[in-house]
Amino acid sequence: MNDARETASAASRGTFTIDPRGPFSLASSIRFLEGFAPAAYEAASSATLDFAFSLEGSWQVVGVSLEQVGTQVRGRLHASRALKRAELSAARTQVERILSLDVDGTAFTAVGERDEVVAGMQQRYPGLRPVCFWSWYEAAAWAIIGQRIRMTQAAQIKQRMAGELGETVVVNGGARSAFPAPAVLAGLEGFPGLVGPKVERLRALGEAARRNAFDSESLRGMPRDEALEALKSMPGIGPFSAELILLRGAGDPDHAPLHEPRFITALTHAYGLPSAPDAASLDEITAAWAPFRTWVTLLLRVQLEDDTHENAGSAGGDGG
Repeated sequence: MNDARETASAASRGTFTIDPRGPFSLASSIRFLEGFAPAAYEAASSATLDFAFSLEGSWQVVGVSLEQVGTQVRGRLHASRALKRAELSAARTQVERILSLDVDGTAFTAVGERDEVVAGMQQRYPGLRPVCFWSWYEAAAWAIIGQRIRMTQAAQIKQRMAGELGETVVVNGGARSAFPAPAVLAGLEGFPGLVGPKVERLRALGEAARRNAFDSESLRGMPRDEALEALKSMPGIGPFSAELILLRGAGDPDHAPLHEPRFITALTHAYGLPSAPDAASLDEITAAWAPFRTWVTLLLRVQLEDDTHENAGSAGGDGG
């Protein structure tokens, strides 16, 4: 990258503020991302969250630097060109979704009042909300890349794709590479570490995203079963991957991923159960978490990994 491009990429293109509803800790989000393999995130500072992402819809790549001052989250945007008003608004909205700040979390403490296990996790991880993939599209790409390989291997492939095929934006003096835009995946012919069927599925995903066949807002607005079925219409997306995309891509706040084996393991561990719960017991336990079942699921996962240090298993469960 030449100096002129770096200077252009480093230019500040606007600011925004977000006032979280309910407890929120940006520092907790940063710590989570540092341990979340798909993000491959390395914090330059414990006080700021810096990353690059593609805006859903236009797929314009922007960089953002976030800091928390008191309860307020403040963002500064960077891009290679001036951003239109609609793009500035879209970037703020997408950041809200990524950090689960588009959900009123005021009543989340009430879940802990109903469930002492949840209360313990809330105290252990104060202010931690789900940190989503930068877009539903990137979540889908991760699901495909990670099928039947270890999470660490999938993370390395995804990171290399961002570095070699994605656009880089300089944020606070550091280069941040965005995952390749849909048009790039739509023309993908191959990539080291990806078998032929995965390349074909990524091409189909790129074409679907390029046409804006889905977006996070519409996926969240659909009845959950319909959204999952729609996602499963894409090649290589089965029940496990569809739930991942909806929960960790579109940011659905209230669904327990029953197709994820690690969810059952994490729940069994947290509740000290002698064996995995049957369907009736599972429904009873998870019903008490509403309307924040996804949020509790995230806490269960983090606690399991902290307690057992097991976070390098298979990244996905559909396809091959």
